Formats: sequence, structure tokens, C-alpha cells
Amino acid sequence: MISRDRVAAFVEHRRFQNFIISVIVFNAVTLGLETSTRILAEYGGLLHTLDYLALSIFVLELLAKFYAYRHRFFTDPWNVFDLLVVGIALVPATGPFAVLRALRVLRVLRLISVVPSMRKVVSGLLAAIPGMASIAALLALIIFVAGVMATKLFGGISAENFGDLGTSLFTLFQVMTGEAWPDIAKEIMEQAPMAWIFFVIYILVSSFAVLNLFIAVVVSGMEDQLRDDIREEEAKQTEAQAAANLEILGELRELRAEVARLREATAPHR
Repeated sequence: MISRDRVAAFVEHRRFQNFIISVIVFNAVTLGLETSTRILAEYGGLLHTLDYLALSIFVLELLAKFYAYRHRFFTDPWNVFDLLVVGIALVPATGPFAVLRALRVLRVLRLISVVPSMRKVVSGLLAAIPGMASIAALLALIIFVAGVMATKLFGGISAENFGDLGTSLFTLFQVMTGEAWPDIAKEIMEQAPMAWIFFVIYILVSSFAVLNLFIAVVVSGMEDQLRDDIREEEAKQTEAQAAANLEILGELRELRAEVARLREATAPHR
């Protein structure tokens, strides 16, 4: 029976990881080709076979990891992510579950868990979520205040855009994204020439200031993630250096003991 350590070493080997990356990319190509009606009509059977082959490889990989790590398999969030993504593809895509066939493309997201650089980026984004939640709450507060003001100021001028609070909130969200806001502002300014002040201040605060805050929080989270990675790497190097130093000290002790024995053996007897 193959030992768990050998299986773990196999699934963690760089060549095996590169093979899995290749299978994920190949599977992404086949899933993309299935969206073409002409290609699907001519090569549908082959594409489905290749898709099942890729899925089988992913299942075997997860089984090997589960065998190697046992309960430790679930302590790694990326293993759980892979399990969920592959598990969705195993659900029968017939009847009420037919919509799940479209979710097969989620298997491509496994590149995030396999490619270390992508994993670091996603970890940085996840670390920034608490700060992003605070900024999102601030943005929601700004949009709400602006929505109430716009409804009272412009509701009688443009009922279709600012007739009630819900409509105003949607219009202001559209303005924040920069979509067609000059047309909206121009319609208002025909009857309220000073309305540009409201729109300019709102866009500056909601789009530029808050967007920069989002970027700052994400960059800060990635910097923290990078700093943690550097600390881990330094810790590993320190442990490796300490192990090397201990090995050298052990060899020095053996050499000294050997020299001492040689001296005793060659010393003249008194």
C-alpha cells in the first residue's frame, strides 16, 4: 500500500501542479468551445468526453489529497474551495438541476488555488474585506443622503429620475458609475441652472474619493499579505539555517572526537 507521505509528496510536486494547471486551462478551452453551436454540433461528443476526462482527473486529485492529508484536508480553505467547485460539477445536471451545467465553468476558478501568485492576490482581497465593508457602508450613507436631497430638490423637475427615493437612489447609482449623467444633469439644469453644483460635488465624493479609499484598502490588504509571506519565508529560512548550523556543529564534534582518537592512538606510550 502506498504511504500517505509519498502521495502527499506526489500531489505537492511542482510537475504535478503544472499538470493540473494544464488540465484546468485545457478544460476552460473545451468549455468555451461548447458555447459555439456549430462546433458543438460537429464535435459535441468529443468535447463532452474531454470534459468528463478533466473532471475525472480533478476527482482523482482530490481523492489523493484526502488520502494523504485525511482530516487536515479540511483545514486548508483552498482544498475546501476545490472540493466545492468540483462537487458542483458532480451534481446531475438534469431536471431541476439543469442550470448547474452552466456552473461547470467554475472549475476554471481552480487556477486561483493552484497558481501561488493568484492565491496571494485573492488572499489580499479577502484580508481587505473588513475595511471595504466600512467604506461600502460610508458610500451607502452618502448615496442615501444625496438621494433624499435630490428627491426634494429635483422631484418636481424630473419625476422619472427623482420622483421618489427609490428612483433617486437608482439614478444616483447610475450617475456614480458615470453612465449618462451629463444627460440627466442637463435635463435638470434647464429649469435649475445651479443644479450642476449638486452633481459635481456628488460625483467628486462618491466616485473619486470613495473609489480611492477602496483602492487604498485593497492595496493595504495586499501589502499586509505580502508582509506576512515575507515573514513566513524568513522564518523558513531561519529554520533551515538553524538546522544547517546544528548539522555543521554535529560534524565538528565528530571531527574533534576523531582527532582526539587519532592523537590517543599515535601518542607514545609512557
